[in-house]
Amino acid sequence: MNDIKRKNSISKGILLVMLAALMLGAWGCAGKKSIKIASKPMTEQYILTEIIAQLIEEDTDYEVEITKGVGGGTTNIHPALLKGEFDLYPEYTRTAWLNVLKKEEMEKDDSKLYQVLLEEYDALGLTWTGLYGFSNTYGLAVRAETADQYDLSTYSGLAAASGELTFGGNPDYIELETGYPRLCSAYNMKFKDTKQMEIALKYEALKNGEVDVINAFTTDAQLAANDLVLLTDDGGFFETFEAGTVIRKDALEKYPELKGVLEKLDGLITEAEMQQMNYEVEVNGKEDAQVAREFLKAKGLISG
Repeated sequence: MNDIKRKNSISKGILLVMLAALMLGAWGCAGKKSIKIASKPMTEQYILTEIIAQLIEEDTDYEVEITKGVGGGTTNIHPALLKGEFDLYPEYTRTAWLNVLKKEEMEKDDSKLYQVLLEEYDALGLTWTGLYGFSNTYGLAVRAETADQYDLSTYSGLAAASGELTFGGNPDYIELETGYPRLCSAYNMKFKDTKQMEIALKYEALKNGEVDVINAFTTDAQLAANDLVLLTDDGGFFETFEAGTVIRKDALEKYPELKGVLEKLDGLITEAEMQQMNYEVEVNGKEDAQVAREFLKAKGLISG
């Protein structure tokens, strides 16, 4: 009888220990904080945040939470980062220069500008962990047949042929003094005609021959199509907007493995690769997470 009581007592003790362990485990999971990543409301940023998150999950045991499409972009993400609501996000160097540091004059030298960003972000408790290797900046695109017909590869070449071509652009760009008028003045471009159209309609108008040249962004999805040519800014008119990761310094301290993971992204992505990834999502209808995973697998950074 005493043996039976002792066995029951031992069984109850084991159950209590197991229950306590389960409760502690549940509490630990509930109390475990995630690395919080934010993105601006654009396809490119959705893909970049997936690349970052999946690489972190591959290389560490850290949990990751992505907030995609934060309205207002830098205007709202940066203050939230300072408050600790987010830990990191993809940003562009000259967007940070203008919208975060509020610089009135643009630094033309990319390396000098980046050094100033590092210094002034450090004072804010933030840092950059390197640049991805591509720049999402302004550009000019033409149909391949137009490039062949007029032997176009550069802006200077476009200027020489501009009298026979029609330029298409969104109203903000056409009317902005620092946009189309400044471009034409810098390269002495004198187009036969100029047409204003919404951003979403520019590529279709170019494809249909309604216009011959459009303003674009260098990582636009549609540029991945084989019948379009992005011309070279041989006069250095457009400044580069290099992409990289901005992160809270205390997040690097809290998650010590994070710095090494993020540095793997330094110089990893070309403009052509970013174009293609944007194209896969916007034109081919793939999920941004799938495109990010395929990219990382192709680079040998994550397993199958």
